[in-house]
Amino acid sequence: MSTGVRRRMGVEERRQQLIGVALELFSQRSPDDVSIDEIASAAGISRPLVYHYFPGKLSLYEAALRRAAQDLAGRFEEPRNGPLGDRLRRVMRRFFDFVDDHGPGFSALMRGGPAVGSSATNALIDSVRQAAYDQILSHLGVEDPPARLELVVRSWISLAESTALIWLDGRRIPRAELESQLVHDFAALAAVSAAYDEEMAVLLRGILKDEPADGPFADLLTRLLALAS
Repeated sequence: MSTGVRRRMGVEERRQQLIGVALELFSQRSPDDVSIDEIASAAGISRPLVYHYFPGKLSLYEAALRRAAQDLAGRFEEPRNGPLGDRLRRVMRRFFDFVDDHGPGFSALMRGGPAVGSSATNALIDSVRQAAYDQILSHLGVEDPPARLELVVRSWISLAESTALIWLDGRRIPRAELESQLVHDFAALAAVSAAYDEEMAVLLRGILKDEPADGPFADLLTRLLALAS
């Protein structure tokens, strides 16, 4: 039979609990709309005790954001096995899993929440983008990317962010379609760049030679040929 006595938490354990509680609340509503009182209540502690561990809502928001950023960056990690199109499709599925689970918080992060203007917040956002960029280059097997390739990859990452934000505003397009579309977008951006630059053309040919006939890149080609006809 339970005695109802709560176990006393250590400092770091309590901090991690509060971060987890804040993340859960920020996933349901914009961080602007979540109060310290709500966080304290959900954690089962008093408001003053929250301030004992975090100086204010901004510091708690940044700590929660740091954990979320690490999670999001990890969604772009993928073993370098198999065709690139299939790898990107799995990455997009995990990316949208995160967006789906943390909708309001993701939206507030990208559009500016309570930490807007914070250099720490901006640095965390940039770290996620850089992690995604590094992972894509790793998949391409490129260490020193030429300017056009950097433009393609960074443009695609920005497009994925914008697509997710638009999708969250009503979810009017099926998520699975957007995941596939973003994989196609990567191929399309690379193809346009390859039309202007031989170095990109060589890279694209190397990618396409390993793509199966039933893969996402072949699917895009089939759709484009159908339009042309």
